[in-house]
Amino acid sequence: MIGALRQFRSFDRPIQLLQVNQVGINLGFYMLMPYLAHHLATGAGLAAWAIGLILGLRNMSQQGMFLVGGSLADRLGYKPMIMMGCALRTVGFALFGLTTSLPLLALAALLTGFAGALFNPAARAYLACEAGERKVEAFAVFNVFYQGGILLGPLVGVALLSVGFTAVCLSAAAIFAALTVLQGRYLPKRRVMDRDERQPVLRDWKRAFGDRAFLSFATAMIASYGLSYQMYLGVPLEVQRTGGGDGGVTALYALSALLGIAGQVRLTAWCAARWTRGQAITRGLALMGLAFTPMAVAVSPPWSMLPAVACSILLTLGTMIAFPFEMATIADMAGDRLIGTYYGVYNLLSGVGILAGNLLAGALVDVARSSGWANLPWLLLAAAGLASAAAVSRLERRNRLTAFCTSH
Repeated sequence: MIGALRQFRSFDRPIQLLQVNQVGINLGFYMLMPYLAHHLATGAGLAAWAIGLILGLRNMSQQGMFLVGGSLADRLGYKPMIMMGCALRTVGFALFGLTTSLPLLALAALLTGFAGALFNPAARAYLACEAGERKVEAFAVFNVFYQGGILLGPLVGVALLSVGFTAVCLSAAAIFAALTVLQGRYLPKRRVMDRDERQPVLRDWKRAFGDRAFLSFATAMIASYGLSYQMYLGVPLEVQRTGGGDGGVTALYALSALLGIAGQVRLTAWCAARWTRGQAITRGLALMGLAFTPMAVAVSPPWSMLPAVACSILLTLGTMIAFPFEMATIADMAGDRLIGTYYGVYNLLSGVGILAGNLLAGALVDVARSSGWANLPWLLLAAAGLASAAAVSRLERRNRLTAFCTSH
């Protein structure tokens, strides 16, 4: 953690502000979202289908609009999109606490999701541009602050629940309102496209979707998002099955966040000194795949939770290895003009990976329970991670992860 703070202080104020912005975003989000479904069922009295609708709208409006948000960031500037996203999330979170009307709750979900589509690619693009040659270091520190928000958010949220869910929502909204003001006052504007630089949006999208090196990389990375999201689906189900309960799930989330906070900067520096970007990403993906092999081994009580613990640790370490190099690679692929657009496309494809991974993992768990092949889901997830690593390794060997730097 001391190394992360030292690294944080070594950056200029805009990067420091973006890091603080990210911990605030995750703090506000994770204060509220883990408890939203329960509130919609008990506090708002919604049926299960309506709760699924609200949660689905939030996810759809974020994942489906990343490309739009990224393009707007390139054209209108990163700072305005970050501010607009934080402002929209202020309104959306306040609505969640102030109404039980289904149409207004649906509006809150749409605003909350679209907000993420605005500030997510803009913040990453701003960070990449500002960091220059220190992109990998900047994204390593970014992940420390990201994990810090994930760790603190649920703890603050559960404490505020004693006052009421409205207090949780309004407090989360206040955090996003403060972030909006903070960005507006202290975040410098970056240069945006001049009118003569601008091309039709469809032409920009055509360039991003027609960039074969980028699309090959993004496609190879899709599986990694399906794997990492198993921290919220497959791993919790396994913890519950082995008797860990809600406390066991919470402990694993805390362990994952603490690993990221304590070890991200040192681990990234160690990898950067020894490996190329492609090698670091490949080995991170391979570790993410191998993380699921412990859960394919049956363990008797009282050690039955050990495979899930091992999976969480290895999955977190794999993500920590790959993430900073992955983010830096995308920014370099985009060149100077379309970084937001490229992040938007990448996030859109990542959302496909999360959806496909969840559907596949859920179906495999059902098949395993009915057929008795308890290790089937974990072996197939491991295979997906190793296949993803092999695909990135092939791109690395063919020089597809570096040649683009001089091609735009």
